[in-house]
Amino acid sequence: MDNIVDSLNNAYQDFISAAGSALEAKASTGGEKTPATDAALENFKQRWELFRVACDQAEEFVESVKQRIGSECLVDEATGSVTSTPGQPVQSGLPPISAVRLEQMSKAVRWLVIELQQGSGAGGASSHPNSTAPFDARFSEDAAQ
Repeated sequence: MDNIVDSLNNAYQDFISAAGSALEAKASTGGEKTPATDAALENFKQRWELFRVACDQAEEFVESVKQRIGSECLVDEATGSVTSTPGQPVQSGLPPISAVRLEQMSKAVRWLVIELQQGSGAGGASSHPNSTAPFDARFSEDAAQ
């Protein structure tokens, strides 16, 4: 994470420096277009693009961390291992399920999302290579449905 912060900070500093150089070049020529002002503006444009890339990378990192934390919280909640204070379990009112079962359900949802994104949602779960039934009948909560 430190590398991402450093990269973003460096890109920002370079962008600000390029902006100052472009303004100085324009002021020194009295607003006239010269090769020096063109070069300063081109450098400014490049630094702006590099800064945007650094921002995008930082945003992607933040999103991945948010997803990982969300997944960990979901697993904790589903398996009943959530604690409010150290050593004190929280009662969620939901019966815990196994982490393996949660992963199976997560994979099924991902396959459905992929199928919907590809426009083949009409086939339902039947195109999934391991899906003979929508759910695995070995689990009691699925057999009752």
